[in-house]
This record gives sequence, structure tokens and C-alpha cells, in this order.
Amino acid sequence: MPDPAPPRFPSVVVSALTLLMATLTAAALMTRAPTVVAEEAREAEPLTVPERRPDGLNTHVRVFQIPALEADIDDQITEMAQVFPREADAETHPSPADDTGERDADAAMAPDGTAPVHEVSAPAAVVEQGPRVTLMPPQPLEPPPLKPLEIMLDWYPGPQHAALLIAQHRGTFTRHGLQVTLTTPADPTLPTRLLTSGRIDLAVSRQPLLHLQVDRGLPLLRVGTLVDLPLAGLLLRDDGIMESPAQLAGRRIGYSMEESRELLLPALLKPHGITLEELELVDVNFSAVIQMVDEELDGVMTPQRLALPRRLGDEGVTTRLLALEEHGIPRHEGLILVANRDRLGAQKESLRRLLEALTEASAWILEHPQAAWALLAENEPTLDTPANRDTWLAMLLRLSARPAALDHGGYASFEAFLHERGLLETLTPVEKLAVDLGAP
Repeated sequence: MPDPAPPRFPSVVVSALTLLMATLTAAALMTRAPTVVAEEAREAEPLTVPERRPDGLNTHVRVFQIPALEADIDDQITEMAQVFPREADAETHPSPADDTGERDADAAMAPDGTAPVHEVSAPAAVVEQGPRVTLMPPQPLEPPPLKPLEIMLDWYPGPQHAALLIAQHRGTFTRHGLQVTLTTPADPTLPTRLLTSGRIDLAVSRQPLLHLQVDRGLPLLRVGTLVDLPLAGLLLRDDGIMESPAQLAGRRIGYSMEESRELLLPALLKPHGITLEELELVDVNFSAVIQMVDEELDGVMTPQRLALPRRLGDEGVTTRLLALEEHGIPRHEGLILVANRDRLGAQKESLRRLLEALTEASAWILEHPQAAWALLAENEPTLDTPANRDTWLAMLLRLSARPAALDHGGYASFEAFLHERGLLETLTPVEKLAVDLGAP
């Protein structure tokens, strides 16, 4: 008999074995996939990706970890570790050959079960060879250059110049970006002549003189006020004879100002029918005291009616004052700052700073009169005289608290008064006499 044929498995058994192998293969793949997903989920950090839309709006796309998914993956890893212990150990505990110095994952896990955070230290060689930056303090910024301004006084420094002197000695001009130089003239007529020729920036002058010089065609313009009230007056010997301007005919009268001879004395005498030709006029310049004593003058028209009586009294000459505003001459500003009209456009910014500094200085003087005098006496020794000390408080009452402000009506009325008396040839509008640089 022929050998019996080998037994053949039924097709059902073969199909069952094939299905079992496919199931095992799929299970193995599933055991590895969650592990990879879990590792990537632990290492992933929230990302913020800026994206600019054409309309200018920013859109942020955020990718978050899902704690619930992590928990499911961890449970699956635990279950598979029981079925495939070697594979699980290989995933969670790398072999020594693959170890990079990190600790076991289980040991590095945070107590709350979250993914570990590894700190990576750069090798020492890399740190030593890397670029080095030395932090140094920034270089100090240089202040902007100061704007130079030269101002010539009308007389020797005195209490009437307090705002200019205090602003200079307290550094107020410097804080306002100015380098101011104050000079004294050798002749009372020099300041406006130098100003007209453009050799100085500003001149200290007086309102009556401004009206006279503008009428003569000089390009001068008032830009600020130092003293609001008149400082000019007629000092007469107190001999009990002269009581009014009507008694001046035939007297020897000294003067030191151009406007005294051309405007003030004629305006004072005209209502009494006296002309200048009936007086003996003497130009005393800066030496009013000496001339009054040595030349035996009967009187002097002076811009220092506050201090001069004390100075003459110290020389044994008693005087009485004839205040001009009490004898028909309108009130006017005693001391002003004058600029060249043709150069005003280029100087406006510097002049505004100057007036702001003078306003600050005047306010400080009025608030601290004793400290202001002490500062003047310390820095201007020639100013510290008995006469100036006696007149200090009286001068404070006349100082302008708002140097930039313009008394438009006062300038108009004074111009009209001089024109009506025939002392000025033309009637000049205020706009050509004065300007308010502090106005908006």
C-alpha cells in the first residue's frame, strides 16, 4: 500500500492562525505608537507663532498640551510594560551606550507627574571661548552751546540793574541757554550808538530817549522793561528859594542825559514860559556829585533821583526833588531794554529766553530782598555804598515783575504828549516803538 499522505490542516485553522498573527503584529505596533506620542507630548512646549495679516492685526496660534491625553498615554504605557517588560524597560531606561548623562526618567519626573525639565550646561571651553561684552556707563551728553548776548548798561552798575545782575550771578541766564556779557559804557551816549551799528545785541536805555531816537530815524525797539516807574527827576539845592520850575530862569542846571536837554527840561519849562536859552546848561556826564559841589550848580536833571540825594548829602549838599510826573510830564518807564529793529527777527528766540530769565530773577528778588542785596554786595563790591543801601527797598517797588509785558497805552500817550509839545517831528505808532515778545 502506498504511504499515506501527510495530514492537511483544515483551511479554517490556517485562517485562524493568519488572523492571530495579524492581530499580534497590530498589537505590537500599537504598543510602540503611544510611547512615541507620549514622549513627544512631554517634550513639546506651548508655541506662539506670530502672524501678521494684511490688515495689520496680529494673530497668535497657540499649541497646548492636553493633560487628559497624557494620562491616557501613561496608562497605556503601564499596561504594555506588564505585557512587554523588556520593551518597556528599553523605552524608559536607555542602555548605557545611549546614555548622555541624564538620570532615569522615573527619577526625573516631577512629583505631580508632569514631564521633567532638564537644565543643560554649556561646556566650560565654549564659555571661555565665547564673545565677551564689557558694560560701561554711557558717555555724558554735552549740553547745547549757549547763545551769546552782549548787553551794555546805561550807567555804572546800580540797584536799578538788579534783575540783570542777579540773573547773572545766580546762573539764571545759563540755565536758560544764554551766555550774557554785561558791559559799562565810557559815555552815556555810547550804548545806543553801538546798538545801531550792530556791535552789541542790547542796550539798557530809558523810554524818553527811545522816543527821541526813533523820531530821528534810528532802528531801535523796546523789547523789555527793568524799572516800571520814572527814575529821572530834577534835584535842586534846598536853599529855600526855588520851589517850582517857574523859578529856574537864569539858573545853572546840569544834565547827563540827552533826553534831559532835548525833551524833559523843555517839557518841564514850557508851561511856565521858560526856554532852554534862559538856563545855563552844564553837561555833567557821570560826575554829577563833583559838578554839583565844585561848579556850584543850582540843580541837576538826573536818572538817579533815588540814590543821588544821599550821595550829595554825604558831601554836605542838601537837595529837594522835583518829580517830573508831578509837574505835567506823563509817567513813563524808567529803565528798558532796547534792541536793533533790523536784527530782531534773528534774535527773537534768544530774547525770549532772556526775558524769561529776567522774570525769574525779578521774582526771586521780590521774594528774597535781603538775600538779593547780600548777593549783589558780594559780587559787585562797588555797588555796596550807603546811598545804594538806603535806596534798595525803594528800588524794589519800581522793579518790573513782568519784563516782557508792554504798556501799549503808556507808550502811545507819552508819544502823543511829546508830539503835541512840538518836541517830536512825527507821531510814531507804538508798533515801531515797542514790542511784547511774550505775547502769543
